[in-house]
Amino acid sequence: MESKPPLPPFTLDSAIQKVRLAEDAWNSRDPARVAQVYTEDTRWRNRAEFPVGREQVREFLARKWARELDYRLIKELWAFTEHRIAVRFVYEWRDDSGHWYRSHGNENWEFNAQGLMQRRFASINDQPIQAEQRLFHWPLGRRPDDHPGLSDLGL
Repeated sequence: MESKPPLPPFTLDSAIQKVRLAEDAWNSRDPARVAQVYTEDTRWRNRAEFPVGREQVREFLARKWARELDYRLIKELWAFTEHRIAVRFVYEWRDDSGHWYRSHGNENWEFNAQGLMQRRFASINDQPIQAEQRLFHWPLGRRPDDHPGLSDLGL
């Protein structure tokens, strides 16, 4: 059976690593890559959508990144237990009309023994911003290691 380390039970270090790996994957904006970290029967709540299974997740992500252009994301560990992780996140993106947004949210993740995410519950709020208010300016892709995180940015 496939696995995605780090595996539960999580420690502080492994939970932080799991969050950064998720951030890196989402910043790739590659729906197929991101979908591989979820179980075949994963269950999500993302705003008003409820994808079930990897294929629905992949389709959801393809639609998301076709609409949310120049997407850049930062995730931060909020809390964890043996097989669950709570994350807060912020991402910036623009629509096809050039309007910029900063989206703030929280996620609750539950993992199986192989480290695949079986449940993901997200709550997200979008804040319109001006282009000059953007805080995430790295080239598209992985956030550089020396870029400030959410707490450092006062988010």
